[in-house]
Amino acid sequence: MRVTVIGCSGSFAGPDSAASSYLVSVDAGDRTWNVLLDLGSGALGPLQRHLDPRDLDAVFLTHLHPDHCADLCGLYVAHHYAPAGAPGRRLPVWGPPGTASRMALMYHGLEEGGMDGVFAFSELGDRVPVTVGPLTITPYAVNHPVEAFGFRVEAEGAVLCYTGDTDACDNLEPLMRDADLVLADSAFVDGRDEVRGIHLSGSRAARAAADAGGVKRLVLTHMPAWNDRDVCRAQAEPFWPGAEVAQPHDVYDLGAVAGTSDV
Repeated sequence: MRVTVIGCSGSFAGPDSAASSYLVSVDAGDRTWNVLLDLGSGALGPLQRHLDPRDLDAVFLTHLHPDHCADLCGLYVAHHYAPAGAPGRRLPVWGPPGTASRMALMYHGLEEGGMDGVFAFSELGDRVPVTVGPLTITPYAVNHPVEAFGFRVEAEGAVLCYTGDTDACDNLEPLMRDADLVLADSAFVDGRDEVRGIHLSGSRAARAAADAGGVKRLVLTHMPAWNDRDVCRAQAEPFWPGAEVAQPHDVYDLGAVAGTSDV
């Protein structure tokens, strides 16, 4: 399993990164399966550095804030209006209840029939797994002001946890447990952001990973442009020494030998 950071900026696209989007790829037999976790504002552009969007096998949306789903409108255009014609099958898009109608509202002047000619929308359910080729994606309801999910992705013995947007909650333990890699929301800063029930801070993300047990690697992500990454990392350090911070185009190999490299 390879995980590529397409965008890791929180709340809005930053000067150096698109908003949230992570590409998960698994080689199986004579093909590679590609699943996208979120497609936030600005993410469709850098995605094309790594993959032809027509080669996606599914898109999973944690929730319907624009920094996690807005570029699905651009993906619709890329599929529907491509000179070579639309792909022969509809692209599966999994999201919270109401995703299809919300995305249609976002696209002003949408053609008759909406996005259903390009996307096959399905609704996520708490702890209801979805299979895409060799990947199993299990959503866990998390703690955010709107309905939101984190994703536990499993393939060939490797486990990825992507928290999406959340504050501390009971579901973080089974979501993170024994994960090879945890991509954890770290939008808030201790001492600055005191409101609860929206985002994790570096310290709360680190405590959640430690409490879950068996986590091998913690990477902090979803930091708005106004955050100081070094501060977020420092706040995690007492609870998770060696916590890392996501960077655009980083690649995490969750095979037999884990590693990170810049693309």
